[in-house]
Amino acid sequence: MTTLTSPAALAHALDAGAPPHSPGEPLTDGQVGPLIDRIMRRYHDVHLEDFPRAIALARRVEAVHGGDADCPHGLADHLQMMAEDLVGHQQKEEEVLFPMMRAGRGSMLRVAIARMQVEHGDLTGQLTRLAEITRNFSVPEGACGTWRALDQLCRKLDHELREHMHLEDTVLFPHFVGAPQAADQKSRISTNAPVSLAGSLGRRRISTSLRTRAFWAEES
Repeated sequence: MTTLTSPAALAHALDAGAPPHSPGEPLTDGQVGPLIDRIMRRYHDVHLEDFPRAIALARRVEAVHGGDADCPHGLADHLQMMAEDLVGHQQKEEEVLFPMMRAGRGSMLRVAIARMQVEHGDLTGQLTRLAEITRNFSVPEGACGTWRALDQLCRKLDHELREHMHLEDTVLFPHFVGAPQAADQKSRISTNAPVSLAGSLGRRRISTSLRTRAFWAEES
């Protein structure tokens, strides 16, 4: 069991790749802020760097190998959809949910967290579809370097998105609303053109920012 006695210990565990928390072990109020900071740097920022690269690689592979039986048809569009949904999800967390958590337990936290957990379930379904399109993250024998790079990046996205959700669902969220159901935990951790994209994600960030507080108002 990893015992977290300080925010620094939690940050070190995350950096070292060690399990930062054991089921049932409470997170202290003093660890909430550092954990949120680490989630944003380690996951939010990294996802937004990885998705444009993955989409660009997928479009190249589909354009060059479209006639191959093993070509992951539809992968670029699926990754684009995932990226756009993720931008909206992370914007809600960064602009509303995380500030509420830093301020302490508020009356809206339970509603906000419940909404994020629903979206985590949606993302889990998207990851399942990602595995299907990529044939469980495999490439044919003799695949080109671009295709292999795409495969590795999709594997990385799958692993880190599941790790990200698991950290929030089993460590951060329970500090405010209690532990998640075991079945939900298991389903989320088990895994079996760039310039144009950047503009698209940027526009999505802006539009999401304008809608965020209205979204939470509707949920209340």
